[in-house]
Amino acid sequence: MATLVPENHPALHTIASEITAEEFANGTVAKLIKDLRAALKTYSVDGFTPVAIAAPQIGVPKRLFLVDDQSTDRDPLPSFVAINPQITKRSRKTHLVDEGCLSIPDKYGRVLRHRKVNLQALNETGEPFERGASDLLAQIIQHENDHLDGILFTERAEAVWDITTEQNRQQ
Repeated sequence: MATLVPENHPALHTIASEITAEEFANGTVAKLIKDLRAALKTYSVDGFTPVAIAAPQIGVPKRLFLVDDQSTDRDPLPSFVAINPQITKRSRKTHLVDEGCLSIPDKYGRVLRHRKVNLQALNETGEPFERGASDLLAQIIQHENDHLDGILFTERAEAVWDITTEQNRQQ
């Protein structure tokens, strides 16, 4: 089973390569999606619920991410797979949002993100799709797309803090 790679893993710091038609045909894409879902479900850090994961986070430098919201305390986000995604439009309006990452489980940060984005990608069967997103889903798409470009949220963050320090302050 695939597991999350540490923050210093090379796949997290390189631009991921595109998924090819051959990788759809030979089962590579299906296996990668299965591995990503399994890795997402095994993530466990008190107080934090995983919502998405990108292929580089399990050491595979390919342009694929999925959203599969594991939260139970709110309406779940829509689940989808994005292969070779491109953000085609970003709103002018931005906002500072708190962000964490499966690949850096001990850190949290405040990142400037666009409030709305449009995404073009292929789904798990290779069919093209387009979707708009706002607020939390737009933030997630931008975060996961950054992973595909070798960028961690800590590189964009205006402030970064240790999660355990923050949890201790709130108690």
